[in-house]
Amino acid sequence: MTVDGTIRIVVVDDHPLMREGLRALVASLPDIDVVGEAGDGAAARREALLAAPDVVVMDLHMPGTNGVEATRAILRSAPATRILVLTMFEDDESVFGAMRAGASGYLVKGARQEEIVRAIRSVAAGQAVFGPSVARRIIDFFAGAPRPAPAAEPFPELTAREREVLDLIAAGHSNSAIARHLVISVKTVSNHISAIFAKLRVADRAEAIVRARQAGLGTRSRQGDS
Repeated sequence: MTVDGTIRIVVVDDHPLMREGLRALVASLPDIDVVGEAGDGAAARREALLAAPDVVVMDLHMPGTNGVEATRAILRSAPATRILVLTMFEDDESVFGAMRAGASGYLVKGARQEEIVRAIRSVAAGQAVFGPSVARRIIDFFAGAPRPAPAAEPFPELTAREREVLDLIAAGHSNSAIARHLVISVKTVSNHISAIFAKLRVADRAEAIVRARQAGLGTRSRQGDS
């Protein structure tokens, strides 16, 4: 983000009207600024490197390089960039392909304008965001997947504090919420998260959430929030 807290975004979609619509949506918002546009995945990578945005709002199915490949390429070159997928498709291949590539959020076109704006802000803040239909698909996928018998202590390579942090990440909490919950600084939370990513060999928060929830983490924290 800029020094005044403005979120810099690049909009990627092969339909000019969709790009214009997103630009118009955020034009009146003081905290979001469109700094670039692209109509395909290859152009998206170039634009992301040139504009150095906080968030790329990414379509998936485009001519040439698709959004999944573009997401992977952008995060290899600029790992601090957040990718928010905004697409017409919510099939398993699209959803989980985007998650594996490192997307931090996934919305289906047709989402309300306020939902899109809220997702941009949340992803920029380091949170994972999924639209209701996509979240249900993820839940159903893991509910129906065979799970190994739980180990006595998941991820034994992590310290007790790192497991606490991972548990809260899996529950969907932001870094600031984790800091408040554990009564530690946001910087300390960030250090723990960096150590978790390195030890689990995951590239991003979304992949860490998937790994953690597969191991049964995050459930108690989610129940406790209700």
